[in-house]
Amino acid sequence: MTTPATFAVASLESATPGTTIDTLRGAADIPGGFGARLRWVRDRATAFRSEFAATGAPDVVATFDLVSLPYPTRFGLWRAPLSPAPFLSITNRMLLVRWHDSDGRRRTLLFEPSDVTLGRNTPYFAALTAKTPAVLRKAIVAEHGTVPGHLTAAGIDPAEVDYLVFDHLHTQDVRRWIGTTRPQPDINPDRPVEPLFPNAKLIAQRHELAAMADLHPMQRPWYQPETYRDLRTDAVLAIDADVLLGPGIALLATPGHVLGNQTLVLNSGTGIWASSENAIAAECLVPQHSRLPGLRGWSRRWQQEVVLNANTIETTADQYNSLVLEKTLVDRSQADPRFPQFFPSSELTAHRLSPGTKPTFTHGALRHGQL
Repeated sequence: MTTPATFAVASLESATPGTTIDTLRGAADIPGGFGARLRWVRDRATAFRSEFAATGAPDVVATFDLVSLPYPTRFGLWRAPLSPAPFLSITNRMLLVRWHDSDGRRRTLLFEPSDVTLGRNTPYFAALTAKTPAVLRKAIVAEHGTVPGHLTAAGIDPAEVDYLVFDHLHTQDVRRWIGTTRPQPDINPDRPVEPLFPNAKLIAQRHELAAMADLHPMQRPWYQPETYRDLRTDAVLAIDADVLLGPGIALLATPGHVLGNQTLVLNSGTGIWASSENAIAAECLVPQHSRLPGLRGWSRRWQQEVVLNANTIETTADQYNSLVLEKTLVDRSQADPRFPQFFPSSELTAHRLSPGTKPTFTHGALRHGQL
């Protein structure tokens, strides 16, 4: 039996940055089951759209490619795909968001700043790497840049970063980003790890942080709980549900993919965007417009309006409802109005070794304002 990681959730700083959002609270308390919750979520999301747009917009949003890597087709497109390829390709991207608080102070947030090097130690990907020949790994994995490298190129000092946020903590090892209280044998065996981001707080949903202490067997392949034991707890902010961080910037609880899943919602010059890994392509929210083999027919046959990214099925109906929430909140793409401004934190990417998985539409990047 695996020994649970000891992670002092109770000692986490509980102060919530920004303003708590009440509009979307209460879905779990709706009587009548998941169908009633779905109707409630759709209605509340419609109401929240206008409220959120009225808060303003951040100064800057920019995206930076980190890595393209293989991912099981049956996870990324759940039960819908007809592709013979066992793996598709996804590209993980970091979003940089900057704004000014009401007191004039500039804030900087990094969304999905994955430490790709340490992320390889995630049990699922470590096992996949071990059985994949090196020549094939080179053909299917492409590293596009690192978090420190992208920030240097953008002229941003890591000390300027206020918040680090992930939609969920699958594969994430943040020890080099926020530092540790004790030496780490695999990184720095002689002294605690100094943080790259000395002033940043990791914001995560309390549900997911609590789960780290005692993972279910279905969760274990995707987490590295031992890397959270010695984190500087003063650098972690545990939040509950939905928070408005600044003008046109919110974190919304979107449980399902994991219990503590959260979505970054942004207002921009083209309207409202949402980013998470509840789906790996914008067309998964509108499968009726997809040319991916299987998606349109599967959606029509089962009368399901979205196609989930389901590598861990913690609460599938909740994830479905969360993806409908995101779909209802966002505006349509100016490049092709058939598709929503849902920006997958890991986006489906065409690859020559994955036939039948070429996306119909990709966002590729998100730009708002000037760095």
